[in-house]
Amino acid sequence: QVQLVESGGGLVQPGESLRLSCAASGSIFSFNTMGWYRQVPGKERELVAVITSGGTTNYADSVKGRFTISRHNTKNTVYLQMNSLKPEDTAVYYCLYTLGVNYWGQGTQVTVSS
Repeated sequence: QVQLVESGGGLVQPGESLRLSCAASGSIFSFNTMGWYRQVPGKERELVAVITSGGTTNYADSVKGRFTISRHNTKNTVYLQMNSLKPEDTAVYYCLYTLGVNYWGQGTQVTVSS
């Protein structure tokens, strides 16, 4: 089993920044992929960004150039730096750990509103 603990969500104004963190614990394997998805009510959960243990990244087109995903392998932690936030970024953000089987965090709310 893998446990994921997220932090860093909140309420910000358009154009501001937030940094999300997610720490994994439990049965962690060295080679894995971690990342972030988000979901708004009535819609499917969608990819935001993922990063492999080797550092390969993949971003949704909607966040390219604004969001940066990174990780600290020895701490089993993944980060999402979100800059130039827009109201349409408002969602619950979920941390993902996957090695074939997906594990999800409890979600953290990000609200972008003036």
